[in-house]
This record gives sequence, C-alpha cells and structure tokens, in this order.
Amino acid sequence: MPSKILCIFLFLLVPSSAAEDTFTFNGFRGGTNVSLDGVAYVNPDGLLLVTDAVRQTMGHAFYPAPLQFRSPRRGKILSFSSTFVFAMVSQYPEVNGCGLAFVVSATNNLSAALPNEYLGLFNKANNGNSRNRILAVELDNLQNMEFGDIDDNHVGIDINSLISVSARTASYYDGTTNQFKNLSLVSGQAMQVWVDYGGDDMILNVTISPVETAKPNQPLLSSVVDLSNVVSDSMYVGFASGTGAFFTSHCVLGWSFKMNGTAPALDYTKLPPVPQFKTGSRSRKLAIWLTVASTLFVLLVASGVVFLVRRRIKYAELLEDWEREYGPHRFSYKDLFKATSGFKDKELLGIGGFGRVYRGVLPTSNIEVAVKRVSHDSKQGMKEFVAEIVSIGQLRHRNIVRLLGYCRRKGELLLVYDYMPNGSLDKFLHEQSKPALTWAQRFCIIKGVASGLLYLHEDWEQVVIHRDIKASNVLLDSEMNGRLGDFGLARLYEHGSGPQTTHVVGTMGYIAPELGRTGKATTATDVFAYGAFLLEVACGRRPIESKSEQMVLVDWVLENWKKGSVLATCDPRLREEFSVAEMELVLKLGLLCSHPMPAARPGMRQVMQFLDGDAAFPELTPAHLNFSILSLLEKEGFDDYIMSFPSTMATMSAVSGAR
Repeated sequence: MPSKILCIFLFLLVPSSAAEDTFTFNGFRGGTNVSLDGVAYVNPDGLLLVTDAVRQTMGHAFYPAPLQFRSPRRGKILSFSSTFVFAMVSQYPEVNGCGLAFVVSATNNLSAALPNEYLGLFNKANNGNSRNRILAVELDNLQNMEFGDIDDNHVGIDINSLISVSARTASYYDGTTNQFKNLSLVSGQAMQVWVDYGGDDMILNVTISPVETAKPNQPLLSSVVDLSNVVSDSMYVGFASGTGAFFTSHCVLGWSFKMNGTAPALDYTKLPPVPQFKTGSRSRKLAIWLTVASTLFVLLVASGVVFLVRRRIKYAELLEDWEREYGPHRFSYKDLFKATSGFKDKELLGIGGFGRVYRGVLPTSNIEVAVKRVSHDSKQGMKEFVAEIVSIGQLRHRNIVRLLGYCRRKGELLLVYDYMPNGSLDKFLHEQSKPALTWAQRFCIIKGVASGLLYLHEDWEQVVIHRDIKASNVLLDSEMNGRLGDFGLARLYEHGSGPQTTHVVGTMGYIAPELGRTGKATTATDVFAYGAFLLEVACGRRPIESKSEQMVLVDWVLENWKKGSVLATCDPRLREEFSVAEMELVLKLGLLCSHPMPAARPGMRQVMQFLDGDAAFPELTPAHLNFSILSLLEKEGFDDYIMSFPSTMATMSAVSGAR
C-alpha cells in the first residue's frame, strides 16, 4: 500500500508526456517540472507565480529540457502548439504593471534582462538585437510609447524586440455574436491562451478567451512570422515576467505543449485557484497608499519632463535656410500628424512601392487632404527636388490632383495632395468589390487624363514629365472625374531644352522600351505609358499579367486586331454596353501610343484631337504595328533586376541621385 501511494505521488510530480516533445501540467505541484529563476516560485497549491506581489522584479520559468524545433534531416522549422491558463492579480487594477510573456528562446538564461516594461525579456542594450533569437507572445498591461504599444491592455507578437510585429487589444471572438469582446488582462480572472505555429505556412495564431470557454474559432492575432533566423535546432519554452512600481502577481495555473501537433487540453478541475490579494493591516494599507502616492508624484514629474522632450522629438522636422522661401508650401509636421490622427491605420488610403498614403483633415482649415509618406536617407539633390515639388504645386488643371505642399523630417518626406473621395481608378478596374464603371465614365476619364497630360507637356510654363502614368495614379473625385496624381517621380525642364539622363523608374508594363537604353524620360515615354493605360481601361486587364503564363496586354490586343476581333478584348464587365466607334478608337489609339518606336507615337495634342473627333484617326496596317513588347524590352537594355519585378518603383535615394 505505501508503495502505491509513493507511485501516485511521483506521477503527480512529472508531466504527463507521451514523448519528449509533448508535456501537460495541470498545475505545478512539487515544482520539479519547471526550471525557475528570479522571483519565480511554485506555491503549495501548485500555482506557478512567475512574479509575485513585489515591485521592480522579474522571474522566469522554463521547461527544463530544450525541445527540437527543426527537422534533423532537412533543417525545416517544425510546427508547434501550446496552451496555458494565466491570471494577473493586482492590488490596484487601475495602476497595475507590467505583464507576462510566453517565450521560445535559444537560451533559458535571461538574467541580463530588466523588469518593468522589458518584461524580463530584454534590456536597453539588446532590445531589437537579432542575436537574441527570441519569439515572445506578450500579455502587456502597460502602454509604452517607446515600443509603439497600442494601449495598456494588449496582446502582441514579439521577435527579438518589444516592438511588436503584430498587436491587438486583449479580446476574444464570441461565436454567438460574431464579434470580439474585450478582456481585461489584469482583472484577476483566469484566462486561457493558445499559441499555434505552422511550420509550412509560417502562420502564427494567438487566441485568448476566459477560462473554461471553448477555444474561439477565430484567433485574436494571425500573422505570417518567418522564424528561420530565430529558431535554432533546439529551443527552450517557458514564461517571463517583470513588475514595475505597483504590486502585481503574474500566475500560470496550467500549461501544455506539443511539437508537430495540437497541444493537449488542460483539465480545469485540477488547476490551482487564483490567489487573492491580502488586505493586511491598516498601517500596511497606509504605507502602501503613501508609497503609491509618492511614486505617482515622482512619475508625474518625470512624465512631464519626458512628455515635453518626446513632444519635441515627436514633431521634430528638418528645416534648412534655403526652404524659407517656400513658406506657403511648407506644412508643419505637427499639423500633418494631427490631421491624420497620428498616421493611424484607420486613416490609411493605400500602400504603394513609393510610400503610404493617409487621409487627413487639416486642423486649422478643416480641408481634407491626402498625405503621402516617402522614406529618404539622402540629402543629395534635395534642394532641387523640393524646388520641383514647389513648382509642381503651381499646376492648375481640372484633371490634375493638386500637390499642395510638403514637409521634411529626418528620414522622411511628406507630400500633401488634394483628397479624392473615390480613390484610385485601379480599384474600380480590378477589384470585384467595386461597381463596374460604365463606358461613358471610362471614356470621360480617358479624355480627362489626356487633357491633363497635354497641359503638362505643352500648355504649362515648363515641360512636366510625369514618369509614372498608370491606373493606380489616376484618382477619382466626387463626380468620378479622372485626375492624374502622384508627382513623386515627375521631372521638369524648360520648353526647347532636352531631358536629362536619369535612373529608369516606373512600373513594368508602362515603361517605354527606349528608357532602358537612353535613360531619358520624355513626353514620348509618357505617351507610351498613356497607351498602356488606354488598353487597361478598355480591356479591364493589367498591362502585364502572370497567371498560368505571362500575358502582355498590348500583344494580345494587337493579335486580335489582326484577326478582326479587336472588340473581343474589351472588358467583359461592360456587357457590350458601349459605343463601338469609341471602343475601337480607344483600342487602336492605345496600340499606336504603345508603338516601340518613339517617333511613331502621337503627341498629346494629336491624341486629344483624335478623342474629340477633331482629327481623323489614321489608317493603320498590321505591318505598322507588328511588334512584340517583351522581345523589344529584352533588346533595349533592361537588366535582369528590372525585368524580374512587376512593379519597379524608385527609392528616395534613386530620385535624389538622378539629378
């Protein structure tokens, strides 16, 4: 009989494990099943307290043995799954701190880390260092602006840094209402977390819910996380926590883990109880409140100083003497920051190869604007570039989006445009969620863009070469009129003078073949891009598409024109509700503007005459348009780098270095 009791006792001390890569702890009775350091300990009930109600401390608890995270044969990262039940108990929930993290680490020695906002994971020197080799899922109840925390109650995915690659306010998906319900991490209530990683698709899912609630069928976080530079052959798994100025306990009630499978379910009936804060004596209460009050006073003073310094840094911008003459065209970063609600994602209009665009409302005038953030790290040519921006800001045409001005700060250039409420034409042509444009709307947009280009090439005081004409840079106003926008790549020169050699920039499918050889952007290269644009609007297809095989739009239209079936290329979403004469004109004009020989392309004034019916379209023969764009691109000097990317956008250094 005693031997049976001894066996049962020993069974409770070890994890229930079918293999070395699987374990389940329904409580941590005996404390021998985890490796502890710092202030971490296991209480008599089997509760793992990674940190207890002590200020400015940290603790760690790891599974004692490292686990195999890569396939021994191929070195492939393996899938893994873990679930745990935790609770955060604070004496003063409204002034709690800091948090708990589930950790996958190359080492179980994190003694060099710091408590407080560093959660016992990193310190000031190594935060962000790729050599950390740490993946963490943080349960953070402290908002730290230095780390870009979204709030003081969030779940985040961290890779070698406390600046989360993905984060959301703590909440769980309720299947009955199909909505996420908020959770308070420091409520003192037990909650369960599931962490699941797929080695094949590299998707990391993090799910959370109140304890004993079935696992929600939608995760809180789902991100593609490449762990190839994080995970070694063997890694440790466990927990880290740090406390700050207030008394908070970070507890783990149960934990299971499995490689290449689903973590075993926990038995809630065997989990230890969540601790409650003891009230203590009246003198202890008074001492605690005095400590809290004095700490708050120090924090308020320190926060005031930090706030002023950060505010200065937050709105800092570059302003050199030569820019003072551009005063009316220069926006303050503070105004643009406030206009866009701090460049929050909710104001994001779109992302391109050249930057992010945000909607904003200027605080003084309540005018809606679009603000484009462009990265730059070079001063070379910046004075000339800003001069061109200011010059372009003087353009006035009903089919051109006004460039209102700019702002500069370290590493960043911001361009401010008129706001176009209907967004880009590209979305209406290629997104099924958008309603199909009628032919009348498309033909009006085609003529509007042509009118704007004629103004840029011939009617303004200088010649403006846009260099990036495409559907995504044609914006639609409230009446669905097309306006040519995004002058970030534009070049200016005087009438009668020649263009300068520059880097080849733009988007594949719109780039004229001669650019690869000469490097000179001209009105003819803009006309080539306009030709590709015409075919895209009429056919509803991108200039170059890669599906089962690569399809070049101009070649496809040309082949159908030779066969006498050119109308078969028009956009099916039009349902044949269009003017045949206008459609044929646009398709043939698109082919003519896309001619590989610059001299064969019409100028924009002639294009306008064709579209307005003021000039007869010339009779073209198949021999006149017998060309293959792909073969010409290969012959005209495009290097492998440009050919391999469907969207080859310039960087800021390329823009400034091209002068």
